Order: sequence, then structure tokens, then C-alpha cells
Amino acid sequence: MNREGFNVDTAAGGLAGLERARASRPEVIILDVMMPDLDGWSVLQRLKVDPLLANIPVVMLTMVDDKGRGFTLGASDYLTKPIDRGRLAAVLRKYIKEQPFSILVVEDDGTSREMLLKLLSEEPCQLMEAENGRDVLRVIEEQSPDLILLDLMMPEMDGFEVVERLRQDERWKSIPIVVVTAKDLTNDDRQRLSGYVEQVIQKGVYTQQ
Repeated sequence: MNREGFNVDTAAGGLAGLERARASRPEVIILDVMMPDLDGWSVLQRLKVDPLLANIPVVMLTMVDDKGRGFTLGASDYLTKPIDRGRLAAVLRKYIKEQPFSILVVEDDGTSREMLLKLLSEEPCQLMEAENGRDVLRVIEEQSPDLILLDLMMPEMDGFEVVERLRQDERWKSIPIVVVTAKDLTNDDRQRLSGYVEQVIQKGVYTQQ
């Protein structure tokens, strides 16, 4: 890369990478997923919640062979609490290019659902809601949304099964899905979601700042 005219800095692990990023503020970060002290997903999460580093583009290096899956993994962010309205809106605008548009909010907890709906009410969009996985399938039969905000942990049918059902149906497989979850995702969880969801947002305190 030096031969191409780039000034290259390196780090041997996740913690060292975070230190180097804070010290040098690079224009791009190339990040390996598998590292011994702190894996790439954890590093990415820390980068994206640091105001000094959050806007630096990150290119993920992964062992995943599937091109579509690799693109999704590389494009994913992990946004941690608090989730303010501006950041949430920025995520949505990545995937919704035309207005007006419709968003289906899927959340079993009534309070959390109302808070998300309140945040989104200031956006130029039509809001739909569902309180569990089976409700999702009923709602989208009547009207297909432009985007789905999906909680993972729900009774009757969890978010993982909802994602699988939607991606198996030609009518709905192309609908962007943004996962909103309080669950700490394991490697197995990420494998189940990889290639199928556009974004993962850690559920926390929603604010309107």
C-alpha cells in the first residue's frame, strides 16, 4: 500500500488498533474480524460510539466467501446507547432513497415500541407497527413496508425466525431489515443474521438529541 502512495500504519490487535486510531485519526481503517484480544466486531462497536472516530470508513476483513454476505458484514455498524434521533435517521436514510416511505416497527415491549414510534414520527414516513413475529407476517401481507425495524427477542416467533421467513419469500426478501436489540450478539447470532440484515442497533436509552 505504501507503493500506491498511501501512508500506512499498523496494529497487531484490537486494543492496539483502537489506540493507533485515536492517535493517528486515519482516513480509512482496514479491520480483521478474528483477533485474539478484542475481535473486529467489538473494535467496530467501539469505533462507532467514539465521536472522534465514528465517521472513519471501516473495511472489514473476513473469512466469509459469499460476496453478498461479505458486503453486508463490512457495511454493518453497531450503534450503542443512547440512540439519538439524528443517528437513527441517518441509518434509515442509507436504505430509503425515495419519499414518502413506510417503516414497520416490530417490538413486543409497548413502551419501547412507543418510544421508537415517537422518534420516527418526525421523519417524513408512514409508520406501521407489530408486537411480535406472527404479527409481522400478518401486517406485511396487507402492506409491504420499505424498511423493517426488528426486535430480536420476542415471544411466539423471535426476530431470527422472522428474518429467515422473510428472506425465504420472494415478495419480501429484498426489504431492508434493521435489527434493534438489547441482546449481546454471539458469533452464532451474527452468522444467523449475516447476509440478511442491513444494520444492528444496540437497544438502550432512546433520545431525541
